[in-house]
Amino acid sequence: MIPDHAARCAAFKALHDRRETFVIPNPFDAGSARALAASGFKALATTSAGVAFTLGRRDGMVGREEALANARAIIEATELPVSADLENCYGHEPEVVAETIRLAFETGLAGGSVEDASGNERDPIYPREHAVARVQAAVEATRQLPHPFMLTARAEGFLHGQGDLGEIIARLQAFEAAGADVVYAPGLPDLDAVRAVVQAVKCPVNVLMPGRNPFTLQQLAEIGVVRISVGALLSRVALGAVMRAAAEMQEGGTFGWVEQAPLTRDINAIMEGPR
Repeated sequence: MIPDHAARCAAFKALHDRRETFVIPNPFDAGSARALAASGFKALATTSAGVAFTLGRRDGMVGREEALANARAIIEATELPVSADLENCYGHEPEVVAETIRLAFETGLAGGSVEDASGNERDPIYPREHAVARVQAAVEATRQLPHPFMLTARAEGFLHGQGDLGEIIARLQAFEAAGADVVYAPGLPDLDAVRAVVQAVKCPVNVLMPGRNPFTLQQLAEIGVVRISVGALLSRVALGAVMRAAAEMQEGGTFGWVEQAPLTRDINAIMEGPR
């Protein structure tokens, strides 16, 4: 247990209780976590795709132990509360979900998510009844913890070709009724869909910033969104910079990309961190 775990958990809960819109960016390693903390953000969240890319793998190819190790590195890099993208909690059965939540807390996390995506390409979304049972197991696990743990329940239909907004909303309402602290439907197609979700529930809503035609914080705040995350976008930006630099060196024999690189002394100042 990290010494300031209780304070981080309390701070993370307070961010949601205020119902003021905030951005929770998604670092992919300790260095990106320190850079984001130095920019003034109040909380961080891990990214399942981002850690997979960092390990040289496709999204979805990281196990529980590796995901929690990545979370631990991010937690130890700053003094901020951290929530984790726990995918489907690394198992189908509610008992596995509960165990993952307990392990996440023991890692030092202040929150985490459980989603209704099965990981099975042929049947990618759990039936609603089973999805709700998994959320209930996660909620029951959080209630046994000594500090508040913000549980986010995710409806993944839009990311898996099942973008029926009515069904998504029905699932989010069921997750809220089961005790989820935050609900989240990644891939909402437009502001009207976001508004419909916010109006359908009473708990805080997390919105994932789309990779194209992004919303603005003001637009989402006016609708009533409490939390905005960016998922794997920062890791994609970082890899994109490497890919563009590689193409310039290979195809043009030039090194103009170096003009965009921060100075080592500036990065060193960030990496010294708060401790």
